[in-house]
Amino acid sequence: MVESRKIVLRETAIIAVGEAACCGIMVGVFALVGHFDLTVLWGALIGFFLTVANFFVMAVGTSLAADKAQEQNVSAGKNLLRGSMGLRYVVLFVLLFAFARSGICNVLALVLPLAFVRPVLMLSDFFRKKEG
Repeated sequence: MVESRKIVLRETAIIAVGEAACCGIMVGVFALVGHFDLTVLWGALIGFFLTVANFFVMAVGTSLAADKAQEQNVSAGKNLLRGSMGLRYVVLFVLLFAFARSGICNVLALVLPLAFVRPVLMLSDFFRKKEG
């Protein structure tokens, strides 16, 4: 159980660093094309925090489901994963919608960080294989 917590924290840290880099690049691109303003910065910051929080909750839920599966309670693990995923999507949608409607952030800068997770994971996996 302690090892799974370390894995969750390590993977979340990798996502946070990668997201920060990608959000920085995104803000730089907004500035280069002349569309940078405070709403872009707020969108990038809020999108970053929502994405990292979503990943962390997903990783914790997956870890708990794996623990249940090891205890020979596979159906409880599956139900936990399904419930966690549904709840995460609803909460994420409501928060994104609320921030988008508030006008304090650029919608594109708010949503794009969600798309950065997969490339960050693929890139971190590439470097991990290279080390081992």
